[in-house]
Amino acid sequence: MDKFFNALIVGQLGGREARVRTSATGQKSSRAGEADDAPSGAWHPAAVVEVATGVPQRLDNFLLGRLKGLPKSRVYRMVRRGEVRVNGARARPATRVRDGDLVRLPPYRGTAHTAAATAPLDAFARLMASAIYEDDSLLVLDKPSGLAVHGGSGVSFGVVEILRQHRPQTRYELAHRLDRDTSGCLAVAKSRSMLRHLHAAFREGRVGKRYDLIVAGQWPPKLRLIAEPLKRYVLANGERRVRVDAAGEPARTAFRVVARGADSTWLAAYPKTGRTHQIRVHAAAAGHPVLGDEKYGGDAGGRLLLHASELKLPLGDANKRFEASLPSAFSRWQDAAGSTP
Repeated sequence: MDKFFNALIVGQLGGREARVRTSATGQKSSRAGEADDAPSGAWHPAAVVEVATGVPQRLDNFLLGRLKGLPKSRVYRMVRRGEVRVNGARARPATRVRDGDLVRLPPYRGTAHTAAATAPLDAFARLMASAIYEDDSLLVLDKPSGLAVHGGSGVSFGVVEILRQHRPQTRYELAHRLDRDTSGCLAVAKSRSMLRHLHAAFREGRVGKRYDLIVAGQWPPKLRLIAEPLKRYVLANGERRVRVDAAGEPARTAFRVVARGADSTWLAAYPKTGRTHQIRVHAAAAGHPVLGDEKYGGDAGGRLLLHASELKLPLGDANKRFEASLPSAFSRWQDAAGSTP
């Protein structure tokens, strides 16, 4: 399931960004490369696409593969003039792009074919195969790793867009969010009243959440609560990150050791607040990054070993518990590590 969604090509965002200006001679010319485009062919608006090729590759090769039919000279001219951006910054043809990088394509006129912005026809069936629970007002999914919960910031579709595309008569809205590479329980409201109810429950701390994760090193037995404020910031290349910062928002995460390996530890985490990347940053700040978390110091091998395994929602007169089975990566870790409680 994860491999299928990791392989999806994400498409275009936004509208036409080219603007017409008048030169000192009174002649009209265009920005963002329009003047260099051939006069014939379809108009392609500016787009931000997310790299999802599986392996690092040169920027020029990525562009030539995506903009098939566009002359090489025009592609290289786009890069040379800074019209193509990688994570918000200028780049060279030899720049290596990796999964998750955001590449901005300038507007142009031509016959090049780019990926469509709609989800594949079988994406809905595969997504619904991961459903844990559904009724007239609520859907709970076991979200696969690698699938964003919604489009935006370079991703043209995610869970909510797939649902809306195939069931346009239903008003799907996310009750909360999971990171793209985090798998597990995701609640999606199917009515406005349920959305309001769940938003209030999350805001008032009436939702219970458990995550399972595997971190590097031996987690200290007495480290059971991390209460460190978190602040979002942006790297020079435009990538968004989070760090522990006294000026940040309050954040608290409880941890419990589930099992130990020779050089890593399986933990259960219970976030008491809902900050972006909270569990990942708190674990990294303790000196034990989540395995597979390249952003915050984890190893680069394999998927992010972070899974939203349990969600307790106040529904009716009681809490209803939903569970998402652990991914096979956890049992493989247990077998390889020879873990102990």
